Amino acid sequence: MTLLMVCAAAPAQPVFALMYKQQFGYAPSCNACHKDGGGTALNPYGEAFKKAGKDLAAFKAIDKQDADGDGFANADEAIAKANPGVKTSTPKAPGDWLDALSLIPKEVQARFPGVKTWLPKDALLSDADVARAATLGATLSKADDNTIYIPLADQRPSGTALIFAAEYQGKPFYLLLTTDRALTVASVEPMNTRQVPDAAKSKVYATFKGVPVDKLPAATGSDLDAVITAAVKKAGTLLFVRLKNA
Repeated sequence: MTLLMVCAAAPAQPVFALMYKQQFGYAPSCNACHKDGGGTALNPYGEAFKKAGKDLAAFKAIDKQDADGDGFANADEAIAKANPGVKTSTPKAPGDWLDALSLIPKEVQARFPGVKTWLPKDALLSDADVARAATLGATLSKADDNTIYIPLADQRPSGTALIFAAEYQGKPFYLLLTTDRALTVASVEPMNTRQVPDAAKSKVYATFKGVPVDKLPAATGSDLDAVITAAVKKAGTLLFVRLKNA
């Protein structure tokens, strides 16, 4: 079993970003749909995409709309690599939203101060990954496909970061997991808990620090701490099955 195994560079591609790439031919940053990176509030384009159904058909349904009110249709902006959710980004002046650092959420960058080079890595789960996750006590599926952010120091991985969703009583919230390069948990913290405010107050986050991602505890019960524990278990297992050889 090896430590972090890094493949060739790949763009950031969580589930909706993958659909965006399929539709427009390139991977966007999280700011295509969010105001300030993944996990933050939706921008006007993200709101329109959500209202239209959040699937491939939704892109077609809103392609003639001008979500950000800058005078250009959503599809025309996206095709020109302008941000259809930001009024100051237009086909003639798309801005820097697709620059390398713009692909890394600022919350992730903040956990690794001083890092200038990042490797966003697809975490697209194969059947073998799902089966291996099951042996570790986690149930993963294609719905858990995500992006792993890997900070590089002297061209070597120095850790990982993963933004992932949890759901409590039908309401979503988002968490950020970081590890060192050996995949031991450095931190788990709430990112966006607007719909579940109590998730920002939980004391359970501290219990994960220092635990190898393949040794994270399984959840017991159904309260909020159990929901967080289950989500962290899935996130850690995803890191393990995608980054460590069997």
